[in-house]
Amino acid sequence: MATVGGAIDLASGVGGNIEKGQMLTAVEEYEKYHMYYGGDEDSRKSNYTDMVNKYYDLATSFYEYGWGESFHFAHRWKGESLRESIKRHEHFLALHLCLKPAMKVLDVGCGIGGPLREIARFSRTSITGLNNNAYQISRGKELNRQCGLDRSCDFVKGDFMKMPFPDNTFDAVYAIEATCHAPDAVGCYKEIKRVLKPGQLFAAYEWCMTDSFDPKNEEHQKIKAEIELGDGLPDIRTTNQCFEALKSAGFEVLFEENLTVSSTVPWYAPLDTSHFSLSSFRLTALGRLLTRNMVRILEFLRLAPEGSERVSSFLEKAAEGLVEGGRKEIFTPMYFFVARKPLNDNQS
Repeated sequence: MATVGGAIDLASGVGGNIEKGQMLTAVEEYEKYHMYYGGDEDSRKSNYTDMVNKYYDLATSFYEYGWGESFHFAHRWKGESLRESIKRHEHFLALHLCLKPAMKVLDVGCGIGGPLREIARFSRTSITGLNNNAYQISRGKELNRQCGLDRSCDFVKGDFMKMPFPDNTFDAVYAIEATCHAPDAVGCYKEIKRVLKPGQLFAAYEWCMTDSFDPKNEEHQKIKAEIELGDGLPDIRTTNQCFEALKSAGFEVLFEENLTVSSTVPWYAPLDTSHFSLSSFRLTALGRLLTRNMVRILEFLRLAPEGSERVSSFLEKAAEGLVEGGRKEIFTPMYFFVARKPLNDNQS
């Protein structure tokens, strides 16, 4: 459950590498990128590096506090806990990539490395996590060290629109709810193809609007804007746009499916205030209320930097948008695909 000690740990990490006295300014600058505060899509795309970095500096501690080390949703079966489903979700991706011991693998947009560590242990591969956020990298390196993976797995700071790797470097590449931050899907997928060896596989879970999304529907647009604000996204592409982007980038698409359709437990259940779960208490309505109040108190006592409550607020706004997007089936966080770089493709 949400404890005072846990909340203090949360508060101590809020803001990442942002100076504590600059926290509120950073929150305000981040909010202004989004529609709710007068921002627009062009601004988010042209400034995506700054926007996404600010987002993860502000939000990472909240994610880790409420979600654990793997910041993603999962296809889930009845009787399965959230943590069990997250591990299976990661194993599912690893199996589709046909990972084998000693392969050199790239995790694009790796967060603090929860999936990286799970997949590395599951497949006995060497995984490099690419991340453009210095705070998440420092946190990930410490967690790797704690579990003994610091020699076989590492992190590299870099932009996935221009990766700091030579052509044809990796035996496999994956991304878990990360490339949705890219301002241009085709450009991002081309970079992934460039660093992947010919004939090898790329698999990903993408955040997408589904075929049920109506861009002329004001309620649908509001839900989309809430998700973009609360999750640091320049825009949310449709499943079809992602599929076409893969083909435009030169990939052969082997498999693609919106996995939410076959999930027997709604993927958004951990965020749904009508559900209660002891195993994921911090994500429930009561758990979020306790967290919000403790963060407010800690901010008042100056144990948490000014602006912490604002971060909690826009993350809750995102949760509301995600739940509504899931209920109306206009949004999916798990459009899954497996694509191959052509065997005769030796050029970027």
